[in-house]
Amino acid sequence: MNKKSLRRSILAKALVPGALIALAVPDIAYADVAGVTVTVPEATMGPATTFTGVSSRADCADGLVSGGGVNQTIGTESTRNGNHVLGMAPSPDGLTEYTESPGVVGTDVRHWLAFGGSGGNAGPAFSTTAYAVCLSTPRIRHTQVVMYQKAGPTAPQSSEVVVATCPVGTMLLGGGVRNTPASVGSLKPIGSFPTFNDAAHDFGRKPAAEGEVNPDSWTAVGGIGGGHGNNGNTTFAYAICTGDRVNVSGMTTEVHFREVTGPTGPGTGRTATIGCADDDGQDRHGRGRHGGQGDKSLLISGGAAASGGDVTTKGFTKAGSGGTHLNGSFPSGSDGNPVGNGSTTAASWTANIHAGGSPSPDTYTDVWALCLTMNRGHRQ
Repeated sequence: MNKKSLRRSILAKALVPGALIALAVPDIAYADVAGVTVTVPEATMGPATTFTGVSSRADCADGLVSGGGVNQTIGTESTRNGNHVLGMAPSPDGLTEYTESPGVVGTDVRHWLAFGGSGGNAGPAFSTTAYAVCLSTPRIRHTQVVMYQKAGPTAPQSSEVVVATCPVGTMLLGGGVRNTPASVGSLKPIGSFPTFNDAAHDFGRKPAAEGEVNPDSWTAVGGIGGGHGNNGNTTFAYAICTGDRVNVSGMTTEVHFREVTGPTGPGTGRTATIGCADDDGQDRHGRGRHGGQGDKSLLISGGAAASGGDVTTKGFTKAGSGGTHLNGSFPSGSDGNPVGNGSTTAASWTANIHAGGSPSPDTYTDVWALCLTMNRGHRQ
């Protein structure tokens, strides 16, 4: 064998193992690399005047928004009864909302907006903070936002239900709700949760229940108290879905749900927390956090509602007072405390409900966690 042939032979032997590694490693890495980071900005103070609103913005430097939340400080005096969530929604640029023609309105969103409003009371202690849940995985390179809207509610003590459904062949990752305008002080979201657009779930009016898998829709519920007439009142529902070209085989989302009684007394609040796993790191089927196949359950979004109770069996009904409202729906620890900026450990979701200034009989606090499992043994 001449020197040139010998060099060729040695080079071939050296390159073949490397070629095998190059083919194998991306397949393994593709299935394994997935994570969630929560970004949290400084709180936006206000609103300091009645019948106005403020917004807070959170951005995903890495990954795409799969969901998001909001939390408020409300003060300690009677003015706290007037502070309420006005919305939590994906944004194309961190400044504006999707409020135009319904349908698929955006793709690959990296921004989240949270809105706070005031009723007949306002105070200097009010603030609103946005939480963006940023999902980073090669398995989900693209997402899309579906928006639907309805006029209302307008009649005193009424509500409006709006459902946004993901396109066929895609997977629901999260969603949001928005009510406008802020000038109607008793208008506010009272529900935001995963569901199914089918008869068994009353086409979105009945939320997804504990243990249900692969919901396809997100429901938004706007409520109104005593009312201030119709000033163009509108309720928006947002569903965040995987992109059209994302292969969702080998992936599953599972719903976890909890409902607690209250708040019922005027000026009182109630929280409820639910997670993807128990305190020992076991999932809710008794497997390890990485499952029987080495799968990992990731909290990718969550929801909250102030309801009349038994929502997953009877469907959504309003709480016992038109003043009952949301003060928070956010990623948290198992203790219910909100996570900090850059957290990669959020495994629970917390709902914070407030009764307002009047008694609120037959009122319940509902919370949902939507958890994603990706089969690490799956091959694309």
